[in-house]
Amino acid sequence: MKDLQNAPPVSLRNIRMASAPAYKPGEKVISTRKAYGMAITKLGRYNERVVALDGDTNNLTYSEIFKNEHPNRFVECYVAQQNMVSVAMGCAARERNVVFASTLASFFTRAYDQLRMAAVLDSSINLCGSHCGLSTGEEGPSLMGLEDMAMFRALPRTTIFYPSDGVSTEKAVELAASTRVKRVCSI
Repeated sequence: MKDLQNAPPVSLRNIRMASAPAYKPGEKVISTRKAYGMAITKLGRYNERVVALDGDTNNLTYSEIFKNEHPNRFVECYVAQQNMVSVAMGCAARERNVVFASTLASFFTRAYDQLRMAAVLDSSINLCGSHCGLSTGEEGPSLMGLEDMAMFRALPRTTIFYPSDGVSTEKAVELAASTRVKRVCSI
């Protein structure tokens, strides 16, 4: 209890991007995955309470952009998505940090029990799943989420964002950071 009294107050209200998205019409299309990495990094520049975790995706979520700019606020959780969700809950406890944890959407199925407990405990964490639903690419069908949307929809107090481009991804990250509920951003 003594530590609780000695901890300086922290406000996580009104966390906003310092500038609007800088994507211009006619420019090369940017993937939502890369826009996510750029958005959390941008948010981290203006708020030292933004923390990022990743589940050993070999930069498929582009969270390495955040890692390179804010290495002291990045945690590589490797292939342990269950632990990553638990670490995210710990980082977000007592409303001390805005936490973004990312991995491949299909890997969140490994952590369903932890996700359920996060929802039951009303933990304010932001989860980002790459290669969600039926979207895939050169990585192949084993990385397709398929059941990820249904899984997250079954959890109470969960909001799902499914951005379609760089601008909507950046806005989804900003909205997720400034809203106190568990959020899922699928990229």
